[in-house]
Amino acid sequence: MTLKNGTRTDCATENNDKMPPKQVLFDKTTALPNRYEYQAYKHDSLFEHATWAYAFCREHLFRDDTKRIIMALWPNEHPAPGTTLIELGCGPGFYSCRLGELFREMSITGVDRSAKQVQWASERAEALRLTNCCFKRINALKLSCPDAAFDVVLASRLFTILPEQAGVIAEMHRVLKPGGRCFVAEPRYAFWASIPLLSMWLLVGLIASGNGYREPYKATVFSAEGFANLFAAQPWKKIKTWRDGRYQYALCEKG
Repeated sequence: MTLKNGTRTDCATENNDKMPPKQVLFDKTTALPNRYEYQAYKHDSLFEHATWAYAFCREHLFRDDTKRIIMALWPNEHPAPGTTLIELGCGPGFYSCRLGELFREMSITGVDRSAKQVQWASERAEALRLTNCCFKRINALKLSCPDAAFDVVLASRLFTILPEQAGVIAEMHRVLKPGGRCFVAEPRYAFWASIPLLSMWLLVGLIASGNGYREPYKATVFSAEGFANLFAAQPWKKIKTWRDGRYQYALCEKG
């Protein structure tokens, strides 16, 4: 991947001397084409046409769960050196870069289906001089990495717009190493969860789209029971779910 300034930030490959060792190898044949360039699907994506609006919401409106993530995953407040983490639906790279700044010995890969969100995240990491973070355009339903590849899977606000939650959770379980854990954060209330979608819909109303947009107008949210049931289909060793204000969380450990 080449940024605007010419710096390469290929991740999970063997051709990037700026990345730390032990990067997880991805099968490029199953990654989405054109890492940066927008390529239309059956329907356009709000995240391609209103990129900055979602980034603004992520920076200024959403809760910052960095401390909660750290305390849930690493109670001693520090991951083991060489820990590998993948963030699904990383968007503009908020959490990947936050964790990459705090823990330089970690290897972090952020994936998102949106080319422009991946570009935003990559440029953020470059601006912060993070050599332990990289970003790829990959569908969370079809991760191109091998089984048992990561120590940690992270996802925040992913299920609000993704209808195939069971498929994503199955992929989370598949790519985790035995003993690996996933941390999931989801908003509880449809109004608050829908603010970024509504903002993007208002903006794209000024942009003509010949084939419409695939995202919904309203975000999907879950009851406490419904949220817990999302994870029951996989053979997790441990599942913990809890609520805190406007958000609910899950921490699952693979056996």
